Amino acid sequence: METTFKIWETSRKRYSEYLDKYSLEQLNKIPNGFNNNLVWNIGHIIVAQQALIYKSSELPWHISDELFDLYKSGTKPTGNTTQEEVDNLKVLLTSLIEKTRKDFHDGVFITFNERTTGTGFHLGSLTEAFEFNNYHEALHLGFMMNIRKFV
Repeated sequence: METTFKIWETSRKRYSEYLDKYSLEQLNKIPNGFNNNLVWNIGHIIVAQQALIYKSSELPWHISDELFDLYKSGTKPTGNTTQEEVDNLKVLLTSLIEKTRKDFHDGVFITFNERTTGTGFHLGSLTEAFEFNNYHEALHLGFMMNIRKFV
């Protein structure tokens, strides 16, 4: 699991770099041919991780319901994200790794409800959910690499 956490930390550092490198206007821009923007992808991977790991384990998540509703699967940006919201996402990028790692090592995850993701991946265990989360975050990082060319 330490390798899984290391990959996740590295991925989240890359996401954080986008928040540092691009202006608020660039983060919010939806280029022609795309249906979301840089900041939506960041919010989405945060809420997806909470659903994949905590909700599937019948544990309370560490985000607001409002944040989940803004960035859950099937959504798209509904307006411009404020700098305050971007700053909050940046904190969540790293703090949720620390919280999840601690919960994992403290044995908080007892139950896991098997599920099939919207993209057809069957997750039969918590370990598979962690591994799928890394895969999912890598996909969205790829989307962001394409979007950045147009902002």
